Amino acid sequence: MATITVNGNTQEVALPLSLLELIKKNNVQQPEMVPVQLNENFVNRDEFPTLQLKEGDTVDFLYFMGGGNIR
Repeated sequence: MATITVNGNTQEVALPLSLLELIKKNNVQQPEMVPVQLNENFVNRDEFPTLQLKEGDTVDFLYFMGGGNIR
């Protein structure tokens, strides 16, 4: 088991674990639209299946929200 941080929350995960597997494990909605940062660096989508996470990694799924009122 390894401890990683996902969107500010600690998670215990079994390694090996790819970034794509983590996305599925966290039920990320519309993963094809969600930018991902690993240790504050953006990750290219084509790396999701092969990039292996390790102890202490920090992953952020970045959700953009629209709306509001512009005057």
